[in-house]
Amino acid sequence: MSQAMTNSNGSAMGAPMSDIVSSTAKPLVLVVEDEAALATMLRYNLEKQGYRVEEAADGQEALTRVAESQPDLVLLDWMLPSMSGIEVCRQLRRRPNTRDLPVIMVTARTEDQDAVRGLNTGADDYITKPFNMDALLARMRALLRRASSVPTKGKLVFHDLSMDLAAHRVQRNSRFIHLGPTEFRLLEFFMQHPHRVFSREELLDAVWGPDIHVEPRTVDVHIRRLRKSINGPEELDVVRTVRAAGYALDTEPL
Repeated sequence: MSQAMTNSNGSAMGAPMSDIVSSTAKPLVLVVEDEAALATMLRYNLEKQGYRVEEAADGQEALTRVAESQPDLVLLDWMLPSMSGIEVCRQLRRRPNTRDLPVIMVTARTEDQDAVRGLNTGADDYITKPFNMDALLARMRALLRRASSVPTKGKLVFHDLSMDLAAHRVQRNSRFIHLGPTEFRLLEFFMQHPHRVFSREELLDAVWGPDIHVEPRTVDVHIRRLRKSINGPEELDVVRTVRAAGYALDTEPL
C-alpha cells in the first residue's frame, strides 16, 4: 500500500532548505520500512536535510543494524514482516544501550488505541500515514535535541524519590527505577516544581517542547507509565490527578 508524503506546499519531496541539518553534525537515522517506495522517499528527504540514513526492511534486520551501528533516531514502521514494529520497539527498550534511543512509530493505523499501544510499548512519538514531511522533520529535530541535551548536574529529591541528573538515575527508597526518556523528563519537571498543578498543555510545552505537535492524550499515556514505574506495592502514589486541571507531584490529596 503506497502512502504519499507531502510538505506544506503539497509536493511529494523535499522540505525548506532553511531546515537543513548542520554539516558538522549529521545524525544517523535508521528507516525501518518494508515498502520500498516509501523507504526511498524517506531517504531522499532525510538526506536532502543533511541526515545520514540506513534502511532495514524487517524487524530482525532493524535490530541487527542497531546492534552493529546504533543510530541517533529510528523511524519505525508498525506493520513489518516476521516481527512487528511494536515488538522491535519493545526489544529496544529492554536493552540497556538502546532504552533511551529516540523512536518514532510510523504507521497507517489511525485508531486512538493504536497510538496508545505504540506509546505504551516505548515509542517517543507516533505519526500516521500519509504524513506531512515538514511535520515529521520537526518531530525528529525535537527528539534529537532532547536526546543530545546534557542534563544539569545535581540531585533532585521529593518525599522518598531522588533523581541523580548527572548519572541519569532514579531511586525510591532503596530501589532503583528505570524510566524511559520521556518519563524521566516528566518526573524531572515535576520534581523541579513540586505541589504545583500543570495542565496537559503546560506539560506538553515543558516536556515535549512548544515546537512539536503532540496530542494531549499523549500526556495521559506517559503519566500512566510514570505511575507504574515509580509506585511500588504499598507505596504512596505521588502523582496526583486534579480533575479538570491536570497533574501535580504531591503527597497530599489536592
